Amino acid sequence: MQAVRWHGVKDIRVENIEEPKALKGKVKIKVEWCGICGSDLHEYAAGPIFIPKDSPHPLTQEKAPIVMGHEFSGQVVEVGEGVTKFKPGDRVVVEPVFACGECTACRQGKYNLCEKMGFLGLAGGGGGFSEYVAADERMVHKIPDTLSFEQGALVEPSAVALYAVRQSQFKVGDRAVVFGAGPIGLLVIEALKASGASRIYAVELSAERRNKAEELGAVGLNPAETDVVSEIRRLTDGGADVVFEVTGVPVVLTQAIQSTKLGGQTMIVSIFEKEAPIHPNLVVMQERNIAGIIGYRDVFPAVINLMNQGYFSAEKLVTKRIGLKDIVEQGFEALLKEKNQVKILVSPNL
Repeated sequence: MQAVRWHGVKDIRVENIEEPKALKGKVKIKVEWCGICGSDLHEYAAGPIFIPKDSPHPLTQEKAPIVMGHEFSGQVVEVGEGVTKFKPGDRVVVEPVFACGECTACRQGKYNLCEKMGFLGLAGGGGGFSEYVAADERMVHKIPDTLSFEQGALVEPSAVALYAVRQSQFKVGDRAVVFGAGPIGLLVIEALKASGASRIYAVELSAERRNKAEELGAVGLNPAETDVVSEIRRLTDGGADVVFEVTGVPVVLTQAIQSTKLGGQTMIVSIFEKEAPIHPNLVVMQERNIAGIIGYRDVFPAVINLMNQGYFSAEKLVTKRIGLKDIVEQGFEALLKEKNQVKILVSPNL
């Protein structure tokens, strides 16, 4: 089958590899759509970050070259021995988290914090930038006929956003700021709307992405034209209740912390490619809080239900649809060069 594999920085190749089998406990899925994630882009531009290159991942026993893609939807075509929850024809998405099931975090049910945690499509196990994926039954979730496969491809990134809001100290009626209106930032705006935010501010340099944030109901702020920290403090009478950092840019983290109120919180959602120095007094002198999340846990069903209510709309967020053969130039390179791109979906059927 055709699949996209990461070999190194700026070295992603469309190759012919063996089709996966529906082994015991596995669900074989024909991929319909797979989104290019920010973490995929980080791996392309500056990896390896999550991808095991020199030694195999402890759970998958795989290392580069790795089939990429973890935001995908598809249709079940075969089930392995012992699978009882799915049958051929089921429309599904995959929660792409590998966990050992034995460490302290796993024993507490916090499988996304597993000591050996990895993501399907980054740590091995196949990936959604391919024609077929064989996933563990426990990782698979049905989607209703009311949701398109394109919408299904947004379940995974939407789960990141919803989990970020759930894990924060945000409460109904609070005022929030989102630094960065890329795909995850826009989904955080949607999650905040669903959670009852009274006002949402979006800080974004790109006019196109800022406009998209405004279409979703946020108040856009351009950091090139205004002192956003002062403006946020003015608009919120001293600072926002919760600020979400979704850029991965070190200087922005400082701005995010400065934009929170007394006792407010900065929630770090992005993955940083390098260290981000901050002055501890920014936290200490106003008793602020800093927290962070990685991935998600136990939120896929909630995301699917919210999608049925119209949240996290693919129609509003998907800006481009391409085939596997075009993934480098029209996918990864386009996301690096074209700030009007939000979510690019890839299909092996185009």
